[in-house]
Amino acid sequence: MISAILWIPIGALKAEPTIAEPPSKEEIQDIITTIAASTADSENEEEAGDERMNDAGGAVDEVARALNVADALGKADKLDDIALGLKELDMEHYDDEDEGVEVFSSRIGDLYYPSNDLDPYIKDKNDDDDSEELEDMIINPTDSVVVCARTEDDFSLLEVHILEDVGTSEMNMYVHHDIIIPTFSLSTAWLDCLQGREKGNFLAVGSMEPSIEIWDLDVIDVVQPCMVLGGILEKKKKGKKKSIKYKDDSHTDSVLGLAWNKALRNVLASASADKRVKIWDVATGKCESTMEHQSDKVLAVAWHHHEREILLSGSFDHTVVLRDGRMPSHPGYKWSITADVESLAWDPHTYPYFVVSLEDGTIKCFDVRTAKSESTSDLSSTFTLHAHDKVVTSVSYNVSAPNLLATGSMDKMVKL
Repeated sequence: MISAILWIPIGALKAEPTIAEPPSKEEIQDIITTIAASTADSENEEEAGDERMNDAGGAVDEVARALNVADALGKADKLDDIALGLKELDMEHYDDEDEGVEVFSSRIGDLYYPSNDLDPYIKDKNDDDDSEELEDMIINPTDSVVVCARTEDDFSLLEVHILEDVGTSEMNMYVHHDIIIPTFSLSTAWLDCLQGREKGNFLAVGSMEPSIEIWDLDVIDVVQPCMVLGGILEKKKKGKKKSIKYKDDSHTDSVLGLAWNKALRNVLASASADKRVKIWDVATGKCESTMEHQSDKVLAVAWHHHEREILLSGSFDHTVVLRDGRMPSHPGYKWSITADVESLAWDPHTYPYFVVSLEDGTIKCFDVRTAKSESTSDLSSTFTLHAHDKVVTSVSYNVSAPNLLATGSMDKMVKL
């Protein structure tokens, strides 16, 4: 299952990605601790179930032992035959070397050659068998890159796909490398800077956990994110009660939406099932602002393409809210809609317009210039598209072709 997909800007990735250093003992211990904490609850439930089965299990064990004894007594007449066979094998002297037998020859080349140059059977000694693989690892400036979050059974990963020779008869797509992630991904956002890194190639990942993991796409075989925003500090269980302590300013539920601010490159917005929208500074790894202007799960966030302080958010409370970072005390402008919000997108060619995809299969467009000074606006949409018969899970504008909109739906179709 592919839960999220996005394009990476052409030329953003390193031409030759680096190989990650093996994790230290401390890092390995941290990973083990994290995995142990995530599975503690299920283990406790299993232990409780085992305790309930102990009484019945003890009786079953006694019966099994009795059956084994009876079976052994039935085979007692075969023990003599087994003893005779072991005596003939003489296992006590099995490892003793026979005198006069040369196990390894002293002549070089009987079993192996110290180098390929000495081996007469290798003809093209200067050819590198891995040359094709090394060539595949190089990312050309003209290659297109797609990252998708995929989950198969309980195994989740990020796949970096390379699309080469676009527009030619030799166009080809392959997986360049992948990154194993610990949980099911719900949202992603690409960004090009991070704490201590003025320029880079990073992917923020939101999941069922309250944390946001940021991974370096220029590193192969990486086992840990380079930054984690928020998350769980510790879990405790007292009897049937569970208590969770979160990191300062963390979300407390799944992270459902992410949006990177291209104008303010250190700014990342997140939407969560905890009904909050948070603004993060990835240069410091801290939360700069928390907004609680919606009354149900927040599914999507989107920064304006030209007005860098303006942010949209959409929720299950059947509203879309516009907030301006220059007016933090203002409650924002709110549009009421008829169904749960699934995704949002600003029109990159006509800046006052945005579209929202809904659970009922429709796409609605709104003009922000119609918003009034009050906090709510019940104005009708600019247009409505009955795009699909089921939930419209995603919507995206083509930045090169005005008025071209793509939609994806649970009806297993993509429409333009």
